[in-house]
Amino acid sequence: MNTDPIADYLTRLRNAVSAKHRIVEVPASNVKKAITKILFEKGYILNYKFEDDDKQGVIKIALKYHPVSKMPALTSLERVSRPGLRKYIHTESMPRVLNGLGVAIISTSQGMMTDKEARRLHIGGEVLCYIS
Repeated sequence: MNTDPIADYLTRLRNAVSAKHRIVEVPASNVKKAITKILFEKGYILNYKFEDDDKQGVIKIALKYHPVSKMPALTSLERVSRPGLRKYIHTESMPRVLNGLGVAIISTSQGMMTDKEARRLHIGGEVLCYIS
């Protein structure tokens, strides 16, 4: 049993990128599906597919690399809030990742969103991770 499934998700992505894999499979959950959709919308992954073949299901993620230099689109994945130490943030002190070039994923009362969307809607929440 895994005590921090979001950290496991980010670690699987980080390991797949460092091993230069094209596709990575992770166990599915609603939180992981929402994070995957945000990663796709922001251009960090090439594509994704949700498969509900067993009880839990699987998310297949196609990782994105630069065609010439083979550099990955995902360079940094950092877990911020964790089960032992939750990090909640107000709209006024919303974090900026790489001065706005990266993305912070925030879990709000209106669902998962990026830091820019939360700042625009004036909503605070739990900072799950930083992605750049």
